[in-house]
Amino acid sequence: MLLRKNETVIFIGDSVTDDGRARPVGERLSGLGNGYVRLIDCFLEADYPEYNIRTVNMGISGNTTADLLARWDDDVTARKPTTVVLCIGFNDVWRQFDSPMQPEYAVTPEQYRANLNTFADKTSAKMIWMTPYYLEPNTDDAMRKRMDEYGAIVKEEAKKRNIPCIDLQAAFADILQHRYSAFITWDRIHPGPLGSLIIARAFLKGIGAEKSVGK
Repeated sequence: MLLRKNETVIFIGDSVTDDGRARPVGERLSGLGNGYVRLIDCFLEADYPEYNIRTVNMGISGNTTADLLARWDDDVTARKPTTVVLCIGFNDVWRQFDSPMQPEYAVTPEQYRANLNTFADKTSAKMIWMTPYYLEPNTDDAMRKRMDEYGAIVKEEAKKRNIPCIDLQAAFADILQHRYSAFITWDRIHPGPLGSLIIARAFLKGIGAEKSVGK
């Protein structure tokens, strides 16, 4: 497994990560929010109690990569994590569609790529990246197509830096063959209970937590 004993793991991102976590720092049980971070913590506690892993949720709803840059030193570096899990990009794309007349709120692909590399340059801890996703099976849909572009950037830059990368869009591919996207979440982004479980399982599989998800 990628995680070792006595690690402090910070999950950072936007509302997909935040999901109602406690302020100012999201830790322990309900403090971790109601989403995938809490589920991952529960799985690790149940299956790897001897690892004594400290899980911290520092997601903030509405954040783009530009917002993360502004708070990275305080919310990540100063907390001295051993592993940082980054899941960001939803709002970088979404602002291009829900605020098209205010381009200053969006993040271009070039800026997104640069911001990802800045996070990596500023972080001495291990990193694990997860791609953004859009729960729309039609790959020609405008927002799905754009989100796929940003997901590809995450995978490209992670590969260059040898950072483990979990493709969340791929993790949803099977269920989208059998269920309409609104069955999972009405807005096709905020994952809800079912989507959070899918994200948690993809993460645990990606880090090799075989006790939780098998080989």
